[in-house]
This record gives sequence, C-alpha cells and structure tokens, in this order.
Amino acid sequence: MINKAKEAKEKFEKIILSQLERVEKMKKKADWIDYASTSPIMIGLCHGDGIGVEISKHAETVLKTMLKDELETGKIKVKDIEGLTIENRAKVNKAVPDDVLEEIKKCHVILKGPTTTPQDGDKWPNIESANVAIRKELDLFANVRPVRIPSEGIDWCFFRENTEGEYILGSKGFDVTDDLSVDFKVVTEQGSERIIRMAFEYAMKNDIKYVTVVTKANVVKTTDGRFSRVARRIAREYEQYGIKQDEWYVDIMAAKLIDPARRKDFRVIVLPNLYGDILTDEAAQLQGGVGTAGSANVGKRWAMFEAIHGSAPRMVKEGRAKYADPSSMIRAEAMLLNHIGFPDYAKKLNMALDICTLYEKKMEITGRDNGATGEELTKYILERVNDPGLEANWKKYTST
Repeated sequence: MINKAKEAKEKFEKIILSQLERVEKMKKKADWIDYASTSPIMIGLCHGDGIGVEISKHAETVLKTMLKDELETGKIKVKDIEGLTIENRAKVNKAVPDDVLEEIKKCHVILKGPTTTPQDGDKWPNIESANVAIRKELDLFANVRPVRIPSEGIDWCFFRENTEGEYILGSKGFDVTDDLSVDFKVVTEQGSERIIRMAFEYAMKNDIKYVTVVTKANVVKTTDGRFSRVARRIAREYEQYGIKQDEWYVDIMAAKLIDPARRKDFRVIVLPNLYGDILTDEAAQLQGGVGTAGSANVGKRWAMFEAIHGSAPRMVKEGRAKYADPSSMIRAEAMLLNHIGFPDYAKKLNMALDICTLYEKKMEITGRDNGATGEELTKYILERVNDPGLEANWKKYTST
C-alpha cells in the first residue's frame, strides 16, 4: 500500500510541474492575428474519419462556393490535410501524427471533420482525443458555440473554456490500486481569466447586458471556486458598460435551458470545459440536434472550426454515411467566415441554414434512406444562399 501511494505521489508531482510550466507560458503576452492584413489566409481542411469524410466533403463545396472570388484572386488558399483518420493515428499511436500537426500549423484556420476518440475496450489503442490534443497544442482556449432559434427567442452564445478542467489531463489519470482510480481537474487563474474576459468583451461589443457564469462552486470548491472568483473580479471591470454578471450552478442551469419561461433571458454563457461540453449539446438538441450545431475553437494565433458531434462509425459500417447531416459542419463554416473577416458571407449562410433546417424544411435528414442525403441538403442550402429574396424570406419566418 505504501509503495502504491509513493508511485501515485511521483506521478502527481510530474503532473503538477507540467501544469506550472503551462501557467508560465500563459503569462507571456501574445497578439491576436489580424486577418485584414494577412494574405493569403490559409484554410486547412481536415476531413477526419467516420462520417467526417462525408460531411466535410459537402462543407468544402459550400466553402469554395462562398469564397469563389477570394480563391481566384489568391486572397485565400485552401489546402487538404490528410492523415487525421483513426487508422493513421492508431498506426503511430498518437492523437495527432507529427506530420499532420506540422501541416495544421502552416494554416491560419482549420475546418475539421469529426474524429473517432477510442475508449478502453475498443479495437483501437486508447489514445487521446484528437480534438483535445489540437486544442492544447495550438492553445485554442475558447470554444465558442452559438445556438439560435429566433422564433422562440433563443439567442445564446456559449464560451466554454477549452484547455483546462477535467479534459486537459484526461489521459493522465491512473489506477492507484486495483480498487482506486484517480483523474484530475485543473483550473488556473490565467486560463479562467482569458475565457471569461472574452465572454464579457463579446457582450460589450454586441450590447448585451448580462453574462451568465456556470459552475458548481458550492461543491467543487477549489477549482470551480477559482473560476467563480475570477468571474466576479472581471465583472467589476465591465460594470461601467452596464454589464451585469449572474452565476448559476450547472445542474439547475441544465434545467433552466429547457424552461420556456426562463431560457429567453440568457444570452452570453461562460463556463468550464466539462460543463460547457454537456450544456452545449443540450442546447443544440433544442435547435434540432447536435447535427445542426457548429463550434469554434479560438486562440490568438490559430482557430479551428468543427461540428460538435462525433464520427458515428456505426453509420459508416451500416452504409448510411451519405445520409449524414452536414449542417453542423456548415454552421461551423459560417463561424469560420465571420472569424476571418467575411461577416456578410457568414450572415447569408446562417440565414440559408435557418430557412432550410428550421423553417422551410423542404427536405429532411433522418440519417437513413427515408430522408435526404447530405449532398441533396447541401445543394438546397446553396440554392437559398443564392436566392435574391433570402433576407426577406428569413425575416418572414423569424418574425412570426
């Protein structure tokens, strides 16, 4: 027993030292990339695996259609980055192969399809999530997930901390004995501050007067307690702009998101990693399912845009990949367009998606042959993007 405790102590010491090194790196200031003065803007396409291969193909069609002029003038370049499949990752026993990571770092932004994350007992090695690895390697500290249902008054923007919490050391936990397993949760002052400040800045720029902080600080007193304290400190800086902060515990917040009498009051929501992962899936389900929602992973130097769902290997195994819904990837694409300085393109694409998937619904994706294919839905979306009456039609649907 004493030897087991000693081994655990040594492992824990290594983890603490690595996290203290990360804190020192975060203390070093870095400037945000200026896309307006960047030419060419390099967009990398990582198709992933499973249904990621299929829905990324449709997202690429939309991207190249929307950016046709910029691609022709050389303002933007798009490159395919291969090798982020589970087969290749398992072959080298790494979450992200070194050559793939090198290519990713040559780009400014990444549009990424879903990737398989193995778990113990799978046929694959139990390697770390590719998403988590890329977020850590590129320091993509902000996971931004909008959920909008205009007809129900829902207009949420979630700011999920992306590089800490329970996930940062998800592959570093260990079995102390045959009876005791330990995982770790990490929250830092610097990591909390930058995501919370980003949420308040978004609120200020969009004239939103409330920022909701989600924790479980009454029970998880040390890590969530720090996140809560940092939020209160930063909130005081924004009081001069008329912005107020309120705090909700994650369990009751999960209930309030589905409460029609309360949910309209929320606008900007900032929360630690695990809570953000769970609540944004719940929120996406209200919008039509996780297949309809995209997300941005943003850092100062790089950004990655992706669907919020997984690779659905069962759909591929059953021959149903062509019926996978590409909406999530295309939503993420709209966020990418906005991020690199094309808000008008992003607006058109979001309106077309709203009309096609929320209101008009001339075709439905079911994931099976009784519904539309991803290719058919993509053509439908592009038809609406090119419709001269797009904005008028969108306003007609959203004002009722």
